Amino acid sequence: MSGTLNKVMLIGHLGDEVKMHYFDGGNCIGRFPLATNETYTNKQTGERVTNTEWHNIVVRNKAAEICEKYLSKGDKVYIEGRLKTRKWQDDKGNDRYSTEIQCSDFTFLTTKNESLAGHSPAPNTPQANPSPDVVSEPNDTDDLPF
Repeated sequence: MSGTLNKVMLIGHLGDEVKMHYFDGGNCIGRFPLATNETYTNKQTGERVTNTEWHNIVVRNKAAEICEKYLSKGDKVYIEGRLKTRKWQDDKGNDRYSTEIQCSDFTFLTTKNESLAGHSPAPNTPQANPSPDVVSEPNDTDDLPF
């Protein structure tokens, strides 16, 4: 294969509210942590083990404003984007690195009713339109966004 691919697809829950940063010229970015979980049964003890992985999501301009308006801590969301690693220096002059997901597309998976009820997400309840008036009914029990 001669080409390369940098693509990330995640389904997870917001770990905090969307934090916005505005720039001169009208551009802005939104940042939020996204938690994904892996659950398995420990074969030796028989107990269920859940590992949580945290991802730093970055969304830009109008998409960031939509996320800030409609997403809240605990909401379930599908994120599509690419990995980007930034290099920066800390207070002591040491090089530090941050890996982020640069979001190019998203779909809200928590419905308006679930948000109002305190985030008890039902499986597979996609909300394709960011309008808060559109609510999808649960179809079945898988976690796929389609």
